[in-house]
Amino acid sequence: MRIVRYTEPFALLVGQLAYKGPGFSRTEVYMPAHNNALKQSLTQSQELTITVTGRKSGRAISIPIWFVLDDDKLYLLPVQGSDTQWYKNALKNPLIRIAAGSAEAELKAIPITDAKQVSSVAEKFRAKYGPVDVKKYYSKFDVAVVAQMQ
Repeated sequence: MRIVRYTEPFALLVGQLAYKGPGFSRTEVYMPAHNNALKQSLTQSQELTITVTGRKSGRAISIPIWFVLDDDKLYLLPVQGSDTQWYKNALKNPLIRIAAGSAEAELKAIPITDAKQVSSVAEKFRAKYGPVDVKKYYSKFDVAVVAQMQ
């Protein structure tokens, strides 16, 4: 996330670059995407809400999904693999918003296509949610997504 702060009193804008006009100096401060409240919410949640930008419509699309938080890495496994719509949207626009409880953050989705790495993510999901439920809900294991929670 990026916060832009002007030298004169001005509202802080989170997650976007702002311009006030010529002659105004500004300082860009890169803030970590993760905070303690978000990490706390994620450790207490079984699912999060992901918001992606539609690759055709340009609209914000939100859906609940399962996840695995491993240290500062957030792993996502699309239920229909590379055919999953939110995954296709994230490929086109990798900035995603996640929310768990009252905490949220904007992160960059990084696709994982290496078979060994995807298998490792799938194993993390089996460990968290159980092999029966992962087999029941997930039909294709060809891709995964990781987002760094800095």
